[in-house]
Amino acid sequence: MSYPVSSANKDIIAKKSVVDYKKSHHRRRILMELYRSDTRSIAEMARAIHNSVPSVTSIMEELMAEKWIVTTGTATTKQGRKPAVFSLSDERFRTAVIDLNTHGTTFLVLNLKNEILFQRTCDLRLNDSPDILHRLTQSIESCIAESGTNTADLVAMGVSMAGLVDSKKGFNFTYRNLNRGEQSLMNYLNEYFKIPVFGINDTRATTLGEQRFGLAKGKNHVLAIYIDWGVGLGVILNGEIFQGSSGFAGELGHIQVVPNGELCHCGKVGCLDTIASAESLAKRVSKALAEGRVSRLSTADPAATDAEKIIEAAWQGDLLAIDVLHDMGMELGKGLSIAIHLFNPEIVIVDGIVAKAGTFITNPIEQAINKFCLTDFRSHLKVEISQLGVKAKWLGTQVFTVEKLIESVQ
Repeated sequence: MSYPVSSANKDIIAKKSVVDYKKSHHRRRILMELYRSDTRSIAEMARAIHNSVPSVTSIMEELMAEKWIVTTGTATTKQGRKPAVFSLSDERFRTAVIDLNTHGTTFLVLNLKNEILFQRTCDLRLNDSPDILHRLTQSIESCIAESGTNTADLVAMGVSMAGLVDSKKGFNFTYRNLNRGEQSLMNYLNEYFKIPVFGINDTRATTLGEQRFGLAKGKNHVLAIYIDWGVGLGVILNGEIFQGSSGFAGELGHIQVVPNGELCHCGKVGCLDTIASAESLAKRVSKALAEGRVSRLSTADPAATDAEKIIEAAWQGDLLAIDVLHDMGMELGKGLSIAIHLFNPEIVIVDGIVAKAGTFITNPIEQAINKFCLTDFRSHLKVEISQLGVKAKWLGTQVFTVEKLIESVQ
């Protein structure tokens, strides 16, 4: 039997709800602050989140009891009692990061301090085959078991992948077999592994990694070009990663650069992907070899001649490899010139497999920018190879995952 709730009780419930909401909000603020700044004293935290010291003390004591945070020593002060310093715990909670790409899949386990505790790469290549979802879940299960991670401590999973990835709803609209009908990949993995799962486009993940830990740190206007199976572009505007209305912003690889060019995998003709991706690089070399060009690559299996082997040959002085990389860099620079005129960046960061080519790729990119950009756009512009390499993508996926997780903390 139910009874009517009095107006006084309604007011009490409403006030309690507001108090609980504010407390949850402050809990999230504290966790986010510690994740982004590493350590804080209670007084520093109170100033950072604009709350009272007693309130922050109470919340941090709760978070310590829940094993989210730990004390890590005392702060240095000129006088008086040294305050305790707190950080996120690196002992209990774990996240899984899955880098799903066309060359293989890398599975990693990290702690909340972004330290890689386990890493394994398996021969699961991203494609749109009907069995890709089943094979992915099997691979993840196997890697979790091999890592020795206590499943109770695994609090979230992040997946980075190529394609048009809706990071809000979890759908991949390029590799549609990763979704299960009307159910997104992220929702499916969430139900399968019973933990929150978040998905992000590989270029966006790389850009986030560069922003937090790499060459884009502290910069407000950045272009990060990610050259792998395709050509992606990460954009940082006013210090924030620009995603667009659906998270698809930056598909530089699908601007048309050759009106009567090759058919792109997207269905259109003459996309930048067809002449400036890692896949197109291998096709160019294969075609040149078939036409009789002399190269150390002619002794290799044509089917196994990928971007990495071509780059290695270039570093060994192979003229064919150097020529195709130069041509590719010029095309990339030409495409980038459009983005440079649109966004006026202070730095262009080159990421992905082709970044291993170093100056073989950056020199022609700079030449093309000098040729196709207005002088005032390029006078202070730098073009640099990522110092993080593939770790930019892994760390970016980790940041995206942890921050999404913290946003859901009650």
